[in-house]
Amino acid sequence: MAFYKKQKLNGKWYPRAITKGRTATTDDVAKRLSLISTVSPGDTYAVLVNLGEVLGKLMSEGRSVRLKGVGTFYLSCRSSSQGVDTPEEVSPQQITDTKVRFIPEYSREQNNRVTDRTLIDPYLEWIDFDEIGNNSNK
Repeated sequence: MAFYKKQKLNGKWYPRAITKGRTATTDDVAKRLSLISTVSPGDTYAVLVNLGEVLGKLMSEGRSVRLKGVGTFYLSCRSSSQGVDTPEEVSPQQITDTKVRFIPEYSREQNNRVTDRTLIDPYLEWIDFDEIGNNSNK
């Protein structure tokens, strides 16, 4: 289940997704992956710990990286607010920020309608955090 709180913006009320409890760690992910595969938690952990470095190297080669069941990672950059007048003047020195972008994996029907997003549980249930009491904060 996922949790939301009520938030007032511009005189109107909206649900706002929130997280609760401690952040899931690499150990948590490795243990869960090992339960649904033939790989040990230790082997899974080792792969996960090195994943960031591998993704970084692939993206630094100018590639995007698609992980089946997860999505696609790619780099984007921001340049200084001062553009230049000609294409010949464009240089890497204008880049002021680099970010990793992510597009979650999804599938579409023939009519182009999104039918499945792998990172969103199809049975996701939203719960009002304020209605479950303080017992869930542990």
